[in-house]
Amino acid sequence: MIRGMIFDFDGTIIDTETAWYTAFREAYQEHGVVLTLEQYSTCIGTSLNSFNPYEYLMTDLNLPIDKDEFRTLVQARHAELMELEQIRPGIQHYLDSAKEAGLRLGLATSSSTAWVEKHLDHLGIKHYFECIRTADHVANVKPDPELYEQALACLELTPSETVAIEDSPNGSRAAAAAGMHCVVIPNEITNFLVFDAPHYKTDSLSSLDFEHVISRVFANSSNILA
Repeated sequence: MIRGMIFDFDGTIIDTETAWYTAFREAYQEHGVVLTLEQYSTCIGTSLNSFNPYEYLMTDLNLPIDKDEFRTLVQARHAELMELEQIRPGIQHYLDSAKEAGLRLGLATSSSTAWVEKHLDHLGIKHYFECIRTADHVANVKPDPELYEQALACLELTPSETVAIEDSPNGSRAAAAAGMHCVVIPNEITNFLVFDAPHYKTDSLSSLDFEHVISRVFANSSNILA
């Protein structure tokens, strides 16, 4: 029986990821560089260690760009695009249904606490989460399982009785590494990526019945809904 759910944030609760890719892609085009989704995807749902889109043009291509000005322009464009975004379909229903069913709710994200709490407050949903774990709490972010392991311990849940709600390959890898079941709701960008960790995939939570998720038996080792 499922007793808890742990949500990712960026791209899962609200689609910040598509706006980031669009903002960076447009900024790169201004300098005559094509930012492919394949290249950008390496930093989705994880740290910027493998690919830092803020610095790549300067550090790898040696373009004479003011780093602070570039960052400011990208972030301003992202904020503009985010004005069009709302909480993703089905998320609010799942939060309300989980609370009504007595499930424990957590959030585990590779983003910073300040970033996440700002958006949770704006969306008016911060109070749903008993436990929030961010990049500020761990040594390693996703695909490392540490974020999920900390959230599980905080909620006093075992992996087998908990479902992760994710949107990215790095997130689903982290959930699988923590031994959890995982439902993937890819967004406009992550829908084109390859998911190689066990998961159940659906277009949105609004098309996946909540009762089905918490009452159906998961395969013991595959993390896929039976």
